[in-house]
Amino acid sequence: QVQLVESGGGLVQAGGSLRLSCAASGRSFSTYAMGWFRQAPGREREFVSAIRRDGDTYYGDSVKGRFTISRDNAKTTVYLQMNSLKAEDTAVYYCAAGYAPVVVTNVNSYVSRGQGTQVTVSS
Repeated sequence: QVQLVESGGGLVQAGGSLRLSCAASGRSFSTYAMGWFRQAPGREREFVSAIRRDGDTYYGDSVKGRFTISRDNAKTTVYLQMNSLKAEDTAVYYCAAGYAPVVVTNVNSYVSRGQGTQVTVSS
């Protein structure tokens, strides 16, 4: 099973940017769909973004136009570029990996999840 390690979180002012990385170990990274989810205290886990193995990308409504997901199969890493950050983006961000078929918005459709990285946006 693929192991996932997120990095890149931190404290940023509203309007700023961060890039999250999720490094995957194991083989066959290119065959996985990769997703990002987030969870803030007292709130439900929320779908953020996903990228399928063929490169198709998906975004939650709250991040469309601000976040960009990408993957580098040679580095077995998926990225989440987050721009124009808002206080409401504050959460722990998790990446997840799944075999096709994957319902990209459903975290239970993925087979592996990372431990998460904290993103805090100050207003």
